[in-house]
Amino acid sequence: MNSGLNGNIVRLFNDRGACLAAAVLYEGIRPGVIELPTGAWYDPADPVREDSLEVHGNPNVLTRDAGTSRIAQGPTAHSCLVEVERFSKPLPEIKVFRQPEIVRD
Repeated sequence: MNSGLNGNIVRLFNDRGACLAAAVLYEGIRPGVIELPTGAWYDPADPVREDSLEVHGNPNVLTRDAGTSRIAQGPTAHSCLVEVERFSKPLPEIKVFRQPEIVRD
């Protein structure tokens, strides 16, 4: 990853989708490799659009949802190719921690 991205918000993307994440460079990662931890709650900028930018760093939008074989069904989701660019637009709101609206009859 470009050292000029260190400390910035970046957009990780491929043909499957895109998400935002914070870029932190350190020597423990091989050059050309990105580590994006799992566990971020899915939070699309526009939940109605299938191709919406995921704003909370959920890597599932970048990976293929398929088992490794009919026998194992282990995830193939822990590896994929992505491109990285600095995200220079205003940061979208992270809504995943807001309580949903309560609808009463």
